[in-house]
Formats: sequence, structure tokens, C-alpha cells
Amino acid sequence: MAEIVQSPDVHRLLDELTRPDGRADPYPRYARIRATSPIVRAPDGVLVLTGYDECSTMLRDPRLGHMPPDLLAFIGYPDWTDHPALRTLFTSMLTINPPDHTRLRRLVSSTFTPRRVEALRPAIEAMVDGLLDELSGTVDFVDAFAFPLPVNVIGELLGIPAGDRAQFQTLTRDWTQVMEVITPEVLSRADPAAATIREYLGGLIDERRTNPADDLLSALALAEAEGDRLTREEAVTTAALLFVAGFETTTGLLANGLAALLDHPEQFRLLGERPDLARPAVEELLRYDSPVQIGARMVAEPIELAGVPVAPGERFVAYLGAGNRDPRRFPDPDVLRLDRTDNAPLSFGGGIHYCLGAPLARLEAQIAFPALARRFPELAPAGGAQRRDSLTLKGFTRLPVRIPV
Repeated sequence: MAEIVQSPDVHRLLDELTRPDGRADPYPRYARIRATSPIVRAPDGVLVLTGYDECSTMLRDPRLGHMPPDLLAFIGYPDWTDHPALRTLFTSMLTINPPDHTRLRRLVSSTFTPRRVEALRPAIEAMVDGLLDELSGTVDFVDAFAFPLPVNVIGELLGIPAGDRAQFQTLTRDWTQVMEVITPEVLSRADPAAATIREYLGGLIDERRTNPADDLLSALALAEAEGDRLTREEAVTTAALLFVAGFETTTGLLANGLAALLDHPEQFRLLGERPDLARPAVEELLRYDSPVQIGARMVAEPIELAGVPVAPGERFVAYLGAGNRDPRRFPDPDVLRLDRTDNAPLSFGGGIHYCLGAPLARLEAQIAFPALARRFPELAPAGGAQRRDSLTLKGFTRLPVRIPV
């Protein structure tokens, strides 16, 4: 049975995770918090989870839901629907609860199918080869590969014109900052970014409803299940979520994964020699440095978590990256081992909110990493890497690498 711990030492460690150095390398702090207890109480009363089993239970238990968006009023945003950044986030499948979530998930799942994803394999292989052909000298891996690959993959899937895709890198970073912290300063950048994304995608959806094409935007615009259809607002919000999530987290996976491999060159070489490791390697890279580090839920009815009674209204924050390094679940959790077996990282969430785009992200990474290792076995860091100053979405803004001649 776990014990809920609240102490000055724990509060200090949690505070450090809100600072740039703590966000850049949170794992030692995760370990120290978890060694105290896998369930601790933050100064604001939130219950923080750092153990694998505790995080997994939180993600999967249907009695735990997302915070109702009306509670944004209590942190100073009663007008949250007037903020494009907040409205788009808090009315999307990412954060709504059943029965609304069930309805939207059913409609979107009918369009975003495994068959549609698998059909992209030849196109992804061609994109990877084309991007690798362009790499030479010293390049920023984020700009040269980790961003263009997923943005073009999801852009092709959705049907977003190729020339329009590059603008979304900055727009997305500005908008998704509200997933880290909500302040007037953040909203001053996030709202215009979200409004631009919504206006652009809304225009495309209007066009597809009149002139449908063979793409996911058309499928969303015309999606129907059991006589139900997405409204225009729902289609725009869902398209924004799928597009942004479709490249933002995959960019993080590719950049975080390559950084980890360059820190472990023997594993990078092993991947080049063992293409059969593609699937377990991606699971290990997701576990080792997850592009999504945090999940949150609220208790809707009395539960027990790790033997601890928890009352309705309590809020949980799960540090998924901490759960992925829990030694109770993963032997030698701080060691990168691409042939690790029985690997089930928490990085794509769980339960009804399990990431809809997980198969696509996995497919891109399973193609990209072995291709990089085969083509450039002596690839090396070039210095000057810059971590994104965020913990919820963990990644790099710059990752210079040197391509051997």
C-alpha cells in the first residue's frame, strides 16, 4: 500500500520541475520523488503520481475523467470559450469526457483507420529516403528531418497542401504552450496561433464539404455514424487536434530518440545491424525519453489507488516519464536497451483517451530510425542542442548533428 506524502523536500523537487533545468532533465528529480512515495501531494493539493502502476491505473480507470473546462473559471478564465487556444483544447477529444468523448471518438475512428495508416507505408519510406538524401555536413535535425517528416505525413493524410505546412511549426508551439501553463502572456501568443490554425482548417473543411477529395479532411467533413455527423465546429477542432498532434509529438519522438541514440552509439550501431529491432527500439525510445510527459485526471467517484482511498473532486497529475523509468516495472530503467522485452511505455496514454495517432507515430519512427542508423552509422552530435522549455511536451527546438563525409 502506498502512502500519500506531503513534505518540504517533495515540494522543492516539484518546484524544480517547473524551472528550465528541471524540465530539461527531469528524471533524477522523478526518481527522488518516487523514492519518497509514488503518490505525493503538491502544495496546491493535486496528487502527483510517479510510479508506473499508479500512472497506468489513473490513465485507464473510467472513474477518473478530465477536469471539466468550466473549472477554468476558478483559475481566472470564466471566459475561456472566448479564447481560441482554450476553446480548441478543452472542447477536443483530448480533454472531454463521455458521453461527448464517446460520440466524437466513434465518428473520428471511422475515418482514422489502421488501414488508412498502413497504406501510407510506401509514402513514408519514400519521404524518409528523400529527406536523408538531403542531409550533408552539419544540419539541425529538427528542421531537416524531425519536423518535415511528420508534418508532411499528416499533411498528406489530412489533405493539407504541401506549401502551407511549414507555417504550422511556430503556430503549434505557440498554441500548445497552454498545455504547460495558462497565463495572460502565454495566451497572448496562443490565441492568435489557435485562431489562425482554426481559420485555415475551417476554410479547407468548407471546401471539402462541397468538393470532397480522397483525404482525411474530407472524411471528417462528411463523417457519419449511426445517423450522427460532426458539426463544423467539431470538425475544425478535431482537424486541429489531429494535425497538431500528428506532427508535434512525433517530432519530439524523432528528436528525443535520436539524441538518446547518439548518447548511446553502441545502440545506434546495433539498430543499423539489426533491422528486426525496429519495433522494440521505438518502444524503448518512447519509454526512455517520452515526448509526452504529463497526463491529468479528476476523480468522479470514490476510488482506491494503490490501496489509498481517494475522494471525488481530487485531481491527479501523472508524470508519465517518471512511470516509464520506474524500477519496479523496468529493470535498470535509466539504461537504454533497444532489445528490451515486455516493454509497454505510458507515452501514448491509456484507456478511452489512448492516442488515436499512436499507430502512425510508431510507423514513422519504425521506418525512420533504422534508415538513419543504416545510412549514417557514424552520425554524431554537433553541439548547440537546445531543449524545448516545456515538460508536458518534451523535445528539442534545435538538435545539430554532423553527417560524416
